Amino acid sequence: MVGRALRRAERKLGDLTQADPLALLAELGGLEIAAIAGVFLAGAEAGLPLVSDGFPVTSGALLASRLRPQVRDYLFAGHRSAEPGHALQLEALRLKPVLELGLRLGEGTGAVLSFPILRAAARVLAGMATFEEAGVGQTATAEQG
Repeated sequence: MVGRALRRAERKLGDLTQADPLALLAELGGLEIAAIAGVFLAGAEAGLPLVSDGFPVTSGALLASRLRPQVRDYLFAGHRSAEPGHALQLEALRLKPVLELGLRLGEGTGAVLSFPILRAAARVLAGMATFEEAGVGQTATAEQG
């Protein structure tokens, strides 16, 4: 069934990796993927960090990033699901997953599990002193001089 839909879309749109994102959505997607893409578009517009989950959510993220490439700058992959297509989506988005748990649960578990790690990373980045601020290397320079 999926193969048949892909062949039909390729006949109509040509190379699917180069097809117009909205035409591709009309051929292969549904309202839920359009809604997910809208959430990612609005989140990026607001400057919010965006965490994708499994295959369906990442479909929306990929669509959003094809419509507005700057969306990619706000994306994090919460995890890589067990679905083979999910790895391809993450590769297309150039995202490395925070977690590798092989989940296939469908309720956003992978994204939610990644939140504490992403929050901790943000705190470290926001609170960490630079080498200059911490005086790293100044002692060695003073001793050499």
